[in-house]
Amino acid sequence: MTVAGVAAMGVGAGALLMTDNDASAGQSAEQRAAVQETLTIKCPDISIRLTRVPRQAQSTVDDELARMDSQVATAYQRLASRGSGASDEWVKSRVLEPLSTQRRSAIIRITATIDRVASRPQGLTSLASCTVKRDSTAPANADTNAGNTDPNAGNGGATPTPGGATPAAGGQQPPQQQSGPQKADFVDIRQVRPNVSKPAQKADASQGTFTSRCGRNENKHFNPDNVIVAPGVSNGAHHMHDYVGNLATDAFSSDQELAGAGTTCTNGDRSTHYWPVLRLRDGSNEKDVNADGGGKDGNVGRILQPASVKLTFRGSPVTKVTAMPKFLRIITGDAKSFTNGTANANASWSCTGFENRQLKDKYPLCPSGSNVVRTFNFQSCWDGKNTDSANHRAHVAFAQADGSCPQGFRAVPQLVQRITYKVQPGSTFAVDSFPEQLHKPVTDHGDFINVMSSRLMAKAVRCINNGSKCG
Repeated sequence: MTVAGVAAMGVGAGALLMTDNDASAGQSAEQRAAVQETLTIKCPDISIRLTRVPRQAQSTVDDELARMDSQVATAYQRLASRGSGASDEWVKSRVLEPLSTQRRSAIIRITATIDRVASRPQGLTSLASCTVKRDSTAPANADTNAGNTDPNAGNGGATPTPGGATPAAGGQQPPQQQSGPQKADFVDIRQVRPNVSKPAQKADASQGTFTSRCGRNENKHFNPDNVIVAPGVSNGAHHMHDYVGNLATDAFSSDQELAGAGTTCTNGDRSTHYWPVLRLRDGSNEKDVNADGGGKDGNVGRILQPASVKLTFRGSPVTKVTAMPKFLRIITGDAKSFTNGTANANASWSCTGFENRQLKDKYPLCPSGSNVVRTFNFQSCWDGKNTDSANHRAHVAFAQADGSCPQGFRAVPQLVQRITYKVQPGSTFAVDSFPEQLHKPVTDHGDFINVMSSRLMAKAVRCINNGSKCG
């Protein structure tokens, strides 16, 4: 069988870079590096279907969903370990079939757990199988613009290594399964038309702001956990997170521990803010090159510390806001939007001086003197009852086009996380991601747990509703 035959089988394991030997015959090393075949795993996201999970079953369901992510990551590594030498029969027997069996077993355990306390969910077993998306693409660090002195062309002349991998520090070679970003993932911000519009402000709306100053993660608080989606699971995110605010946040943090922890915020706000790290793909690596969340999950390169982090709570353009409940959890964006589709994607990439131009599925190439900007505009409508929901989305919502909340929701302060980075023009960078998401910019996302004291939250609401600028 050929690689195309593997694609037809529906390989379910991750993403593998291969050079098309037929197409590359007689080509230079640079030309061969510029054409790579990427096999991308597309596994149905079970969590999207689980909109109602009884509280008694939630912990078990979260554990099983996290286990399914690990199964995909492990299968992805197994596939990549063989590289272009993997026969189609080996892929089928050693990757595809075991992965499908593991996913089916996990789904059976999920449905049985829910069935013990509520109505059994239907149709989940049909989501056990994965498919593969096959592309031939040029890596972002392929020098396909020889002689081009434009710093926004390619990556400024970085030299690719075989398979698109970047060499590790100390002579170690990171795992070969990493892929992306691709040249097509970048665009010159100056070529993007302004595309930001805001709803009209009503006179009796809430036009103030409240800002928490929580630093730039100077204390290097990193881990690949996700306490919202995969509580109690180490490496639940399979990519590294940057944290500011609460100092205790990891996969095992309880609400009580978060409430009693220290914070980097100058106003005493113990809220948790985190997002995937951004890495410079210049051949250098962090100490996590052979660790979970780092090189073992395809995330390589030097972690960039933000040049600035601004955490602002804003009001509603049409009404007053009410207080957020303590321990409210909000995720904005979708870490799996490359394979899930963009229904829940909410990435916003731009450059300082050009922030009326926002990109959803491209990384910005910024001119000299301009910094890369990531902006996370969180949901600003709450259902008035729940601090979380089974899929971690249903309890909050975005405002409608006119700024009002959907029926059954009330306006709360809208969190905006704005993070900037100094990146030299032409440099290749990428956001950390799940292995099969290939570091695509559309997968960018932000996370928040409100741990403000009731007194501080009341102050924030008062400032916002009175039109003041506080913090």
